[in-house]
Amino acid sequence: MATSWTVNRSRERIETLFRSGGEDHELRAAALAEMRRTLGFSAYAWPLSDPETATGVAPMAQVPEDVAARLPQLIKAKYTSPVNRWTALSTAPSPVATLAGTTGGALSRRGPFEGMLRSYGVGDIVSVVYADQYGIWSWLDLWRGSDDPPFSDAETGFLASLAPAITTGFRRSRAAQFRSYDDERHTPPPPPQAVLVMDEEMRVLGQTASAEQWLGLLQRSPGPNSAIPAEVYNVVGQLLAKEYRVDVHAAAARVHIGGGQWAALRAARMDSPDSTGTPVASPPVAVTIQECPPAARLGVFVRSYGLTARERQALALLAAGLENEQLARRMGIAGYTAQDHFKSIFVKTGVHSRSGVLALALGGNARDDAAFLP
Repeated sequence: MATSWTVNRSRERIETLFRSGGEDHELRAAALAEMRRTLGFSAYAWPLSDPETATGVAPMAQVPEDVAARLPQLIKAKYTSPVNRWTALSTAPSPVATLAGTTGGALSRRGPFEGMLRSYGVGDIVSVVYADQYGIWSWLDLWRGSDDPPFSDAETGFLASLAPAITTGFRRSRAAQFRSYDDERHTPPPPPQAVLVMDEEMRVLGQTASAEQWLGLLQRSPGPNSAIPAEVYNVVGQLLAKEYRVDVHAAAARVHIGGGQWAALRAARMDSPDSTGTPVASPPVAVTIQECPPAARLGVFVRSYGLTARERQALALLAAGLENEQLARRMGIAGYTAQDHFKSIFVKTGVHSRSGVLALALGGNARDDAAFLP
């Protein structure tokens, strides 16, 4: 690891970067450059995640070509492995753990994911989760080869010290995506719902006509798997994780696709009896992709802006069409207290009318609402 002076300067630069705001891809790229100078690593995977389901979205990765060629298998193994899983790290005493430390260096004896890594010459992976009381926003895996030293306690401590600032930065960047109506890219209305049918090895068995349009709006995977976005593989991986009892979160994800628009992905088993009517042991998986419904979009919005439980309740009731007095009665509070909740929401979102907050949260052209503060 670098000298203490270099480490402290690197920490300051990364914390300043994430506190200053910015687009999440640019934030990750700049932070990786700093981490590479300070720590050293041979490969990485750094997706964002749906804050509620913890399913990966908008991935950034740099892995060897032979690993990228088996991306579906790697994602399946990653999601179904309990070792240093990001959802477990989010509630652990430290948000950082190393594969060498957890497995005692015996990767091949732990499970399919660890065995795959060993076969590709991976010696250690340090995993970091970026989570707060509002959700899980991202996780990071940094890889080192088998000829490299494992990550040290000083290095994991450095990464742990960065987690609070990076977490807050990611939450703020997600909030900014709700304001991206000024995105210069042309964003026509999303196509109708699409369905892909896949097997447990994440091979596509069939798809609806609208699937190609939706896949073009998502982030394509690298190498020979470029036809299918990693976000599709991720929801299938999360479904398998639930079935293997590795995790309990829903096999779903909400993905920003530009221009203030969001897509919703969900994976579920199909009801697939054979020709005799007997249920198949492992029926295919259906992945649905559609425009994010308002209630699901609202779920990301309230987490991204850090709304309290009562503020979330007030906003949900407003979205359901309740007026202030009705809303206050439903919440069991006075009308002026309801007003106070909305004042706090206005401060957090930078919008100063209820209609403006709803436009921002649920979609629609918020620019025409004239609700934004100067």
